[in-house]
Formats: sequence, structure tokens, C-alpha cells
Amino acid sequence: MTPKKDPSGRRGRGRPQSFDRKEALCAAMRLFWDRGYEGTSFDDLISVMKISASSFYNAFGSKEALYHEVIETYMNVAGGWFLDILGEDADTRTVFQDLTTAAAVEFTRPDQPAGCMISVAVTQCSPNQHRLRDLLASQRTLAEGAMAARLQQGLEVGDLPTGTDIEALAAFYGSLLRGMAVQARDGASQERLMEIARFGMNAWPKASARL
Repeated sequence: MTPKKDPSGRRGRGRPQSFDRKEALCAAMRLFWDRGYEGTSFDDLISVMKISASSFYNAFGSKEALYHEVIETYMNVAGGWFLDILGEDADTRTVFQDLTTAAAVEFTRPDQPAGCMISVAVTQCSPNQHRLRDLLASQRTLAEGAMAARLQQGLEVGDLPTGTDIEALAAFYGSLLRGMAVQARDGASQERLMEIARFGMNAWPKASARL
């Protein structure tokens, strides 16, 4: 689920870095997460990253290249719970119940911006930012694909009834998680998201279902 790095995203020019790259990336991640790509100015970035303009260009090349790297940082630092839960050694329903309840917790953590950076990022943007729109759309597709793969595994071991439409079920839970992320951005509490998660699990295919 980790995106490929943009080969032009890092420009080392022989100068030693005078800042902690990981800390700078995490600071940029939080800012982009909170304000969006187009809502984040260059001056805001170098301020929270605590670097000079020249160090920024030497280390990252451009705002867009930085954003590519920030998405990877998000997946490794803030979004790792998603794949960790999909890899749990449990029955498939339990995995998806854990996934939805974990989302309610993660999307409302007080120490980070609300929601999910991947879910809400660059869904609307100016035409010249289509590359970033496509990048985030591909990340959402990868997330849904990971859920579909786990559902397929459950189908093969009998956790889901024969004939279950795996792609539709993955799309449903993908939509549920993205909707929870938007609710969190709008100020929904963790308790409210937990209720949404419980209702979402009511859609789980019953043993007698034939989808």
C-alpha cells in the first residue's frame, strides 16, 4: 500500500543536512493533513519544518515532490494500523470489526488532525494538480484492494458465504471508512464513529446470504 517514491522527489546536492529529515517530514505531514495541499503555503511549510528555503529545495526539490514523500511518511507513521489489522490472525468478520473500530479511534485522536489524510486529500483540486489527485485516488484504490484481498482470503476459508461479491463488499467498507473520516473532519466524536462502525458491521453477509 506504500506509494512508489517519485524519482525526482529528492535532490541531494552534496550539502550536509542541518535538520532532522524525519521530523521535518512529520511536521509537513501534519500541516498538509490539516490544511490540504493547496491550502498549505510554502512559507507555512518551511516554518513548521524549521528549515530555510534553500535547504528545502536542496532536500526536497519542490512542494509537489515533498507531498509525494509526505504521503509515504503518512502510510508508515500514521496509517500503518490499517495493514496491521488486515494482517491479523483472526476470522474475517473480526478483522473488519477491528478495522472499523480502530478507524473510529484513529480518526479522532487528539494528537493529530482529524480523519484520514488519504481519504480526504485532493478530492477536489485545480486542474494543474491532477497528478496529486491521481496519486491519492490510487492510494484509495490500493486500500480497497487490500480489503478485497483479505475478504477473498475469508471466502476461501469459509468465513463468507459462497457467492459473496467481494469487490462490492470491499467497496462498501472502503466507503464506510472514508465516510467516517469525513465525519471526523466535521467534528464527530469517537463515540459517534463507533456507532457508525457498529451499524456498518450489520451489513456483513449472513451465512444464508447469496449475493
